[in-house]
Amino acid sequence: MDGRRKPVLAASIAVFREGKVLLAQRGKAPAQGLWSLPGGRIEPGESLQEAVLRELFEEVGIKAQVLGFVDHVEHIARNEAGEITAHAVICAYAGRWLAGEPQLSDEAIALAWVDPLNPPDLPMTRRLPEILARAARIAEGG
Repeated sequence: MDGRRKPVLAASIAVFREGKVLLAQRGKAPAQGLWSLPGGRIEPGESLQEAVLRELFEEVGIKAQVLGFVDHVEHIARNEAGEITAHAVICAYAGRWLAGEPQLSDEAIALAWVDPLNPPDLPMTRRLPEILARAARIAEGG
């Protein structure tokens, strides 16, 4: 990775509704085709929480309340030569659904409300089952 490229800061949110959590299948790189939490890059001047709520609405068309911080996930990819091809730090939050029905977009090509403690066997982004379990504890108030 040359000096012009820097790690990307992003945020994602595990939105809970009636005991289920919303997953989105990514329609774009990085991690295209994998199931993940809705989210995206932090824009200059935004707080992490502002960004995650904006990205949630832009990506799937719903509104939520942030309940708490879950964890961060570091994604570092390298090519065969060992050169860094991608580097992102994603701050994951737990949230409660407030309004709207999830809509597909070019960034979310499929959506599913799933059991956070027993998610289906889908190709997922790194550490997603662990993040879902931790987010569920926050959503349940403990």
